[in-house]
Amino acid sequence: MKKLKLSLVVAMLAIVTAASAQLNLGVKGGVNMSNFYGDKLTDKNAKIGFNIGLAADYEFAPSMAIQTGLFFTTKGAKYTGNLLETKGEYTINPMYLQVPVHFAYKMDVTPGTRIVFHAGPYVAYGIAGKSTFKISAGSESGKTEGANLFGNKGPLKPFDTGLGLGVGVEFGRYLVDVGWDRGLVNISNSSNGNIKNQSAYLSVGYKF
Repeated sequence: MKKLKLSLVVAMLAIVTAASAQLNLGVKGGVNMSNFYGDKLTDKNAKIGFNIGLAADYEFAPSMAIQTGLFFTTKGAKYTGNLLETKGEYTINPMYLQVPVHFAYKMDVTPGTRIVFHAGPYVAYGIAGKSTFKISAGSESGKTEGANLFGNKGPLKPFDTGLGLGVGVEFGRYLVDVGWDRGLVNISNSSNGNIKNQSAYLSVGYKF
């Protein structure tokens, strides 16, 4: 009997918690600045890209939430140098589907305005992308495109995972967010390669 009463109390608490929690869905998108990092990578040039997707914000307690979603995002890098003794600009443009899972703490500033601090892991999977080489030697000019980065014997592994952190501001249903993702796995398909993703982003969004 005591076990039954305890089970009922736990069930009631779970129902009350679920009822008081608030799930918000929305859309979010913006601009990325990405690059690779690794043991032998010294170029600091950033590649401009974008991110867009569906966002979910689950407020399970006052001022606390779990933030996730499904995003289409570009990463990669841009280098200036020589390829086969030809000077030019080499751009690697991988495209991923990415799912972040961040813990968020929300701090009220004014009625309807909150600052949001968030951090947590992400997982991503490469679905497309190509490399390009633009020749800029003397009067010569041209552009060469490579095959799919994640295709058969492509230079990059499709799976990526890492950690991210950011800070944003909620204005009612609107939000602005800045953050940084740092990959933790080697995405190079080369046996002696060591390449990891990193990117910063600025996003705006709307909660339904």
